[in-house]
Amino acid sequence: MSLEQVRELPPYLLLRQTKITVAESGFRSQTIYLVTTLLDPSKYPAADLADLYFRRWDVELFFRDIKTVMGMDILRCKTPAMIRKELLMYFIAYNCIRRIMYEAAEEADMPVRLVSFKTSLQTLRSWEPNLNQARLSRKERFRLISTLYESITQRPLLQRPGRSEPRAVKRRPKGYHLLTKPRHEMLVPSHRSRNWLNKGKEA
Repeated sequence: MSLEQVRELPPYLLLRQTKITVAESGFRSQTIYLVTTLLDPSKYPAADLADLYFRRWDVELFFRDIKTVMGMDILRCKTPAMIRKELLMYFIAYNCIRRIMYEAAEEADMPVRLVSFKTSLQTLRSWEPNLNQARLSRKERFRLISTLYESITQRPLLQRPGRSEPRAVKRRPKGYHLLTKPRHEMLVPSHRSRNWLNKGKEA
């Protein structure tokens, strides 16, 4: 924060602390204290605050959709200006897919939280040649979009409360060396098994 922003801060901040007891089946009860600036207990009950707190994991899932499912974990551009444009295009595409998911959930009369982002993206990619035809009439285009919405919502996500989601890699990495230099400068060392065979012959 800049010095001007610090000077604009109030001399003190009034906060509200709520005590929440988490009682999940099969787990020990835990006590959580939430501190918030939402001071009105009648307008913002503790139960609603607890529900919002327990849904914070959805934010991590949304980040995973952008970085892993859409492939934004590896950026292709080299300059800062182009990287900003690349990030912006990812965000635009992400918001467009989310909008389609919302419309599909609204047409199917189901919560949008049950619509899979990965399924929606795969369905859009497979339907893209059919929707981009210039000769389609307006009625036929609306029929295809309605069928697209049905394909997106036909397999809702299973809700598994209390499921553990550890940040761990399931598959083992390959035993190759890291590419730490440009390809034309990188020297590929001999394989370990070949070294072992050569040592065996020398002995």
